[in-house]
Amino acid sequence: MAEHFVYIVECRDGTLYTGYATDVSRRIKTHNEGKGAKYTRNRRPVHLLHKEVYETKSEALKREYAIKKLSRNEKLKLVRRE
Repeated sequence: MAEHFVYIVECRDGTLYTGYATDVSRRIKTHNEGKGAKYTRNRRPVHLLHKEVYETKSEALKREYAIKKLSRNEKLKLVRRE
């Protein structure tokens, strides 16, 4: 069964980006090649701060949406809890 991930990366400019992937390593590589999300294209390199795993795509996408609604400080608190 495939795993579904929600991840948070920090961009070169210090901003945070939250995304969904089935292969986080490949997705980070894609972001850093400038082929990822439009938001990260001009903010490379990005580096992984946080990831969570879910059994279904639906669960992961719901969590991604919830994280995206958090403030920057709330996201940083989430990252620090690891």
